[in-house]
Amino acid sequence: MHKEISQFLQTGQEAIARIRVEHVIREQNILAAYDILELFCEFILARIPILDTQRECPSELQEAVASIIFASPRCSDLPELMQIRNLFTTKYRKEFVSSASELRPDSGVNRILIEKLSVRVAPSDLRLKVLKDIAHEHNVDWDSSSTETEFRKKHEDLLNQKIHQFEPQMSLTNTNSALKTANSSVQSIANEQVKTGREQECHGANPVAICSSDVLERARAAIAAAERASAAAQAAAELVNFKRVAQVSSDEHNK
Repeated sequence: MHKEISQFLQTGQEAIARIRVEHVIREQNILAAYDILELFCEFILARIPILDTQRECPSELQEAVASIIFASPRCSDLPELMQIRNLFTTKYRKEFVSSASELRPDSGVNRILIEKLSVRVAPSDLRLKVLKDIAHEHNVDWDSSSTETEFRKKHEDLLNQKIHQFEPQMSLTNTNSALKTANSSVQSIANEQVKTGREQECHGANPVAICSSDVLERARAAIAAAERASAAAQAAAELVNFKRVAQVSSDEHNK
């Protein structure tokens, strides 16, 4: 993996190298976690007689036991850890196991092990350091300035930039759609009202005409609701336009 990354750096494919280095760091963390787990297993193995004689987990063994319980489902390459976890569940009850699995404050899980098994992306300064070490290891003359600039950018800033770029257009499109829908609803209901009124005139005192009064009431209520929706859509459109004008004015002022 180091060799592949060095080739990407050498050929100017830094974007790929920045992604691949995350895999390298993850593998390094896994190896470090395995070293810690090996020590804890050896420590517990040497004190099996103590575990046999006590019903509760001894305080000096709590960190080792809790750490193995926490790590067992996160280390798929070591299925034996799940067997040990099941043994601890039988001996110390599910509450003890849940405390370690959920990282409760009193669980006692080793903090370094938690960090090494974390799925979070490594900090940018660590990724940059590993990239520099790989470049030095393979004698690659690599200018890291562009990568340093990229790592200094926050993902939130990039996301907000994209949102602000498309927000006015999207908002205006949605507003126009809402206006068309509201106007269509008003027109449709108005036509239905006229049609119902004509039915009343034609039928006179017919029972159908009597029932049509309820239809008219519902139509009026629907028209009022559609008009309110249309007004809200128009207000939203004005607000979007105001934001766009204000943004343009602000940009011109800054220039």
